[in-house]
Amino acid sequence: MVPTSIKSLVLVALAGLVNLLAAAPASAQGTVRRHLVYFRDKAGSPFSVAQPQAFLSARSVARRARQGIAVLPRDLPVNPAYVAQVRGVAGTQVHYTSRWFNAAVVSCDSATLVRVMALAPVLSAATLNRSFRGVAPTPAPTQLPSVAARGALATRVQYGPAYRQNEQIGALAMHDAGFRGEGMQIAVFDAGFPGVDQIPALQPLFQEQRLAGTRNFVDGGTSVFLRNGHGTNCLSAIAANQPGFYIGSAPKATFHLYITEDVSSEHPIEEANWLAAAEYADSVGVDIISSSLGYTSFDAPSVSYTYADMNGRTAISSRAATIAAHVGILVVNAAGNEGNSPWRYISAPADADSIISVGAIDSLGNHASFSSYGPTSDGRVKPTLSAMGRAAAVLSPNGGAFRGSGTSFACPILAGMAAGFWQANPTLTAQQVIAALRNTASQATTPTPTLGYGIPNFVTAYNALHPNGPLSSKDKSDPEAEALVLYPNPTGDGAVTLALPTALRGKPLRVRVFDARGAVVATQQVAASATVTAALRLGRLAKGTYTCEVSTGDTRRTVKFTQQ
Repeated sequence: MVPTSIKSLVLVALAGLVNLLAAAPASAQGTVRRHLVYFRDKAGSPFSVAQPQAFLSARSVARRARQGIAVLPRDLPVNPAYVAQVRGVAGTQVHYTSRWFNAAVVSCDSATLVRVMALAPVLSAATLNRSFRGVAPTPAPTQLPSVAARGALATRVQYGPAYRQNEQIGALAMHDAGFRGEGMQIAVFDAGFPGVDQIPALQPLFQEQRLAGTRNFVDGGTSVFLRNGHGTNCLSAIAANQPGFYIGSAPKATFHLYITEDVSSEHPIEEANWLAAAEYADSVGVDIISSSLGYTSFDAPSVSYTYADMNGRTAISSRAATIAAHVGILVVNAAGNEGNSPWRYISAPADADSIISVGAIDSLGNHASFSSYGPTSDGRVKPTLSAMGRAAAVLSPNGGAFRGSGTSFACPILAGMAAGFWQANPTLTAQQVIAALRNTASQATTPTPTLGYGIPNFVTAYNALHPNGPLSSKDKSDPEAEALVLYPNPTGDGAVTLALPTALRGKPLRVRVFDARGAVVATQQVAASATVTAALRLGRLAKGTYTCEVSTGDTRRTVKFTQQ
């Protein structure tokens, strides 16, 4: 199906050509279709919840452990013996399996499906796609001149046209405090990422080895720098990092890029792709999913959803998003662009429980009329939060900046801020991150069907957790007195001195050094002392830029330095 992200989440012409398969294979245009085949149980599985390392990465297991989340039977892979039986039916192709749904996505014709359904382990099946249609290329957008060319102030020059959308949610202050997403892993689900490997503002992803993985759930394989440019637009709002031209909301995070959307058709297969991508993201240890996708209507004869289905328990993608939230992933999804349409309400999976569904506002904080309304059909507040989605600045596949409108863009802008907030508060669970942002947003006490709990702000949310922390009013009124200073900077042999702010003096300190990818490369404990300086010996570090974090209790300071 074509989710709201392509069909209606973006209300302006998006950048780049839609690199589609011109036509489906002859067999797909005939009787061979994809089906979601459900199995009866996981009996006899060679896998065990006691040994999750057999099917989950160490990072995935650690994410659960940090949040007190147990590995459950739903996390076990589909019994491989059951999958082998399906593969053994002539005329079938198994594309992927679903641990959470205990199912497999299978291609076959109707006669073959009857034979598959007759297998003892098979419980039921649902057809996911029925037809294919071509989509014309989208026209190139109007390019924006760089902010520097317009002679703006220094900070505005650094962020380019992304300045206001970052400022509005406190991301500028977040970056100034040293939180740019280092160490956080974000999976972006979309329809394609053409140009990502060429755009100058996204080259730091490759130079700093922060593109951790790619998967194409539509075509198979790992090629993602193709198809529709919508994913490129959305990724840029988080990941772009070209000072003086454009800076995204989490420009130092690590990314996974997954194609789940096929804009050539509108059928439930895309939701099954979303499910598969979420499970894969879980297995590799992703922290955050940013999905500018949505599902309401399908091409005939697939059955469209109704508003009554927007209860978080019906749509495949909504059920998948809820499980992703329950395994400790922070799911951020666009609310939808149906505000001016007869549908009006949010789309799936924005109706899912325990996730952040993002509505759109303009630069002044007003509701964008196209942004879908809440609540869910069972009465829950949606959208959850709102960010700039009218005339938001993003990058096209050719690297130019343009302004587009849609909750598609509000979603990644906010997801990047959430990444920095979680980085700054690493002991929180995903659900605590949502609560902290929601409870301090602009409409926290009076949520509405337009903006939900309102516009979140990093500084407000951070200070609510750390009233005496580095973003407190005391710090802001006397920033020099509270700054952490490291010298010499640049350094050569790893021997450096810290000049400590008042808040860190006389207390035992924990020192951690992060490289550009967010990995911890050095640690040191410093005993409590009345002196205003502390000597460190970090060892010989490779050439590059590092972040030194010094903490004690709830107080944390960071400073960047260069190793020559």
